[in-house]
Amino acid sequence: MKPATIKDVAARAGVSVASVSRVLNDQGVVAEDTRSRVTEAVNALSYVPHSGARSLITRRTDTVGVILPDLFGEFFSELIRGLDLAAREKRLHLIVSSSHDDADEASFAIKSMRGRVDGLIILSPHLDAAALAASLPKSLPVLLMNGGARDAERPSITVDNHGGARAMTRHLLDQGRGRVAHVAGPGGNLEAEARRTGYLAAMTEAGIEPVVLDGDFHQASGYRAGAAIAAMTPRPDAVFAGNDMMALGVLMALQEAGLRCPQDVAVGGFDDVPISSLVRPALTTMRIDIAGTGRRALERLVSIIGDAGESSPAHEIVRPELVVRESSSSNSGECGVKAVPAQGG
Repeated sequence: MKPATIKDVAARAGVSVASVSRVLNDQGVVAEDTRSRVTEAVNALSYVPHSGARSLITRRTDTVGVILPDLFGEFFSELIRGLDLAAREKRLHLIVSSSHDDADEASFAIKSMRGRVDGLIILSPHLDAAALAASLPKSLPVLLMNGGARDAERPSITVDNHGGARAMTRHLLDQGRGRVAHVAGPGGNLEAEARRTGYLAAMTEAGIEPVVLDGDFHQASGYRAGAAIAAMTPRPDAVFAGNDMMALGVLMALQEAGLRCPQDVAVGGFDDVPISSLVRPALTTMRIDIAGTGRRALERLVSIIGDAGESSPAHEIVRPELVVRESSSSNSGECGVKAVPAQGG
């Protein structure tokens, strides 16, 4: 059997197609008797409104696009969870795509969503504001996250990566550590660069020579850096990894080398992904409410979609919080969330 059409519903209910449309879209004044007959006809015929036809009428798809640099790992899983929870509450659908950390891929993903979504949320730390603006129609509501969002003429949510990294490095130095190394994120990644410069700023202020090792935000690169640190002479007595997954790799390498954490080498990360509190020693980190940030991004985009006349883009900054755990403090009484003046630069 062919699926029922809106004309079939109208015929069974004995009303016009326009009346059926008003009932389905909850628009205009409809008599209660008409509404009841339409509802009965819809149920009897198992009628499902055609989303494409409905979007032509409402000019809405009830769909939001999300473009992320990657879909793998706890950070992105938590971010998507927050976005999804907020979308479900607002009865919206999500289309999620990955740019694979490539600017061209990001531009292609953006173009592929034109006409399919009511708005876009973009987290692309490799894509600068100029390249991004060239890919976006001005009529499309967009919210940027992280990266170079501050320089773009779009509403945005940006993590204070510089201030957070500076606060973590200061924390390790305040623990009496005299040689703090940094495992940096991938080159060309704007977030990784901000965290690196935050580390360098704190080391310069302390008058201590920096030690920077290359990483790529994945656990394996943290493990390689940890093994290299364990073999250094003199060996660093603290490590700030550019994200939690690299920090976990560092912890594994240090433990395999027979070193104790934090007694021999303290370790700190960034993000506070769920596993950070479950490993032993539990990881000191800079906490971002990842799921909460995803929820906030979705809510802001919905607000932007509903107010196409927004005149001044709002730039919102997320300030990370220092969470002290066993990997940097052997004194359990010192552990917990600590407010830090993570002012970015």
